[in-house]
Amino acid sequence: MIWKITTKRKEIKRSAEVVHQELLNDGVVVSISSVKRTLDRWGLLNKRSPWKRYHVPMPRPYVEKPGDLVQVDTIHLMKTEKERIYVFTLLDVYSRWTYARAYERINTRVAIHFLALARIHAPFSFYHLQSDHGPEFSTHFTERVGIAHRHSRVRMPNDNAHLERFNRTLQEECLDALPCDVRAINKALPRYLDYYNNRRLHFGLQLKTPAQMVPSY
Repeated sequence: MIWKITTKRKEIKRSAEVVHQELLNDGVVVSISSVKRTLDRWGLLNKRSPWKRYHVPMPRPYVEKPGDLVQVDTIHLMKTEKERIYVFTLLDVYSRWTYARAYERINTRVAIHFLALARIHAPFSFYHLQSDHGPEFSTHFTERVGIAHRHSRVRMPNDNAHLERFNRTLQEECLDALPCDVRAINKALPRYLDYYNNRRLHFGLQLKTPAQMVPSY
C-alpha cells in the first residue's frame, strides 16, 4: 500500500486529496488519513515552512539559443523503505541537451555540485535556470551559483514540461533497468546521455538530435 500511495504521488505530483481519489479510481481502497500519513512519513506532503523565503517571481525568458533557459529537477528513487536515491536532472529547453547524476543525499550543496558538473559537460553557457520550489534549490542555491534563477510557478505544470518528460524517458529507457544503487546508476548514465544527446532523434526538434541544435552556438 505504501508503494502504491508514494508511486501515485510521484506520478501525478498532486495533493493528498487528489492522490486519494486517483487511488480510489484505480480500485485501491484506502482512507484519506492513511494517504496523508504515508506521504508525510515519506516527505512527500507539501508543507509551507514559516522560515522559507518567498521567491519573487521572475519572468520566463524568451528562448532563442542554448542556455537561455535551463531547467533542473530531482527524481526520487526508493532504495529501501527508509532510504532513497536522488537523481538530479538538467535540460536545456532550446536544444533539449540533458545531463544527470545520482546522489545519496539531497541538499543545496549537492545541487551546487551537480550544476557545476553540468556546466563542465555542457557545450554552451547557462544564462537562466529554472527549478521547482524544492529546498535543494533555495535562495542560498541561487546566491551561490551566480546565474539568474527563476522558480516554476505554483499550479502551472507546463512550466517544467520539457524536463518532466525527460525524467519519464530517463526512467523508462535507463533507470528502470538498473539496480537502485548510486554507483550503478552513475556508471550507466554517461552512456545513456551520450545516446540521448547525440543519437536519439526527437520529434520536438523535427527529428534532430540535441547535439545538432548546439553547433552554431
